[in-house]
Amino acid sequence: MIAQDLKSALQESCPDLEERDSLDWPAYNCPVAKLTDILQTLRDDHGYDALMDVTGIDNGVEASPRFTVVYHVFSSKSFGYVRIAADCEDDENPVAPTATGLYQSANWMERETYDLLGIKYDGHPDMRRILMWAEYPHHPLRKDFPLAGFENEISDPEIATNTGVKVKPAPMAGGPFVAQQSVFESKREPAAKDESWNEKNEKP
Repeated sequence: MIAQDLKSALQESCPDLEERDSLDWPAYNCPVAKLTDILQTLRDDHGYDALMDVTGIDNGVEASPRFTVVYHVFSSKSFGYVRIAADCEDDENPVAPTATGLYQSANWMERETYDLLGIKYDGHPDMRRILMWAEYPHHPLRKDFPLAGFENEISDPEIATNTGVKVKPAPMAGGPFVAQQSVFESKREPAAKDESWNEKNEKP
């Protein structure tokens, strides 16, 4: 099925479906309330039987809508992909419907998106963090999260009491979630200016 035919078929169940800029496979924006309907139509009627990836986008602290969820599905019959994106309605507490009832592989991928971006999935059977510890108060891939991270208490009270240490920001201009480059991140990344201290530059 060519992209235009697929779009027309999907618009029958979701008239608000719109094309999304893409350099490779067909991509569409849909209202978040219609997300699982579109995914089910793709799976049941068009052969997109595998969910390959779930991710999220923080469009910026000042943006509204701020958060977008993105699903990548694959057809084992046509060997093609489709990308579906939906904007979360609440900028402070973003929520999207879970796709775990359609694709089992959504489980851990939605948990990762929740963990790193703070997007919760309504109806998810196990909405726990998957990388950071349960008590961690931040979401590291949000645009307002500094590249060097935040100082936080150790999650295990016994370890914290016995060692007297905390989780500290990483003293490398780039932080724990950025691969170290040949040039310090603070020299070329504006978001790192507030954390530009490192082994060679004293913390301001």
